[in-house]
Amino acid sequence: MTQESSKYAFKYIYGPVPSWRLGSSLGVDLLSQTEKICNFNCIYCQLGKTTNYEAIRKIYVPTKDIIEELKKLPPVSIDYITFSGRGEPTLAKNLGETIKAIKKIRKEPIAILTNAALMNDPKIRAELALTDFIAAKLDVCSQEQLEKINQPEAHIQFDDIVQGIRAFRKEYPNKKLALQMMFIEQNKDNLEQFVKLINQIEPDEVQINTPLRTSPIKPLSKKEILNIKAYFSEHISAPKKIDVISVYDEREKKEIHPISDQDTLKRRGKNPHARCYTSFDV
Repeated sequence: MTQESSKYAFKYIYGPVPSWRLGSSLGVDLLSQTEKICNFNCIYCQLGKTTNYEAIRKIYVPTKDIIEELKKLPPVSIDYITFSGRGEPTLAKNLGETIKAIKKIRKEPIAILTNAALMNDPKIRAELALTDFIAAKLDVCSQEQLEKINQPEAHIQFDDIVQGIRAFRKEYPNKKLALQMMFIEQNKDNLEQFVKLINQIEPDEVQINTPLRTSPIKPLSKKEILNIKAYFSEHISAPKKIDVISVYDEREKKEIHPISDQDTLKRRGKNPHARCYTSFDV
């Protein structure tokens, strides 16, 4: 790390952080604001409540500012550059533009963690397809559960979310698609319905999660999560092989040195080196 880069105060990129899904992950926050910018108000979110729902895409951070920070990045080990941060990344109107700009100067694969609320929009699916790895949230299996657990902006419908993810799978079959599922008491007994959705969508991977970090909602135990993983592994019947992973799986620990603990802390909760668990974390 150079003296110049060690003194630089990064505002829009953060980490790298150890991600159980992505390894050493450098976060890109296109929504960098004081408050969370989202169209969901998930009951388990470690970023707190959504006080102002966003329904319209806007430019919050200019692409040139992201590129400027990436050019100042010191030598660090990165497995993925991940769009995440303080809200839903697809609400950034310049998402596609920024992905293209990053690919011109960095060689690492790009991931995006999205709540999938806008994936029924063909333009947004095309922007997501510019990345190498898409993790789409699917915590619920009905409109009723969506409203209770994810508490979306009023116009967001469960059927549209599922249709958007399915459309992405069909339109971009060669892109790596994961379903990220947060399991809590309110949805842990709906495994049969979730398996039906998985078989319909045919993702490459299913990520089984629970709130292990500071959250208003109690996490499920390791035994409960591993039982869910076993159920999925046994009952998924899609023609293609679908990997099933969980936040409790044993993994080799990597030593990772964040470029800015303060910025990491702001976006990830009290422990900047903790495992991440929401769609807004890398």
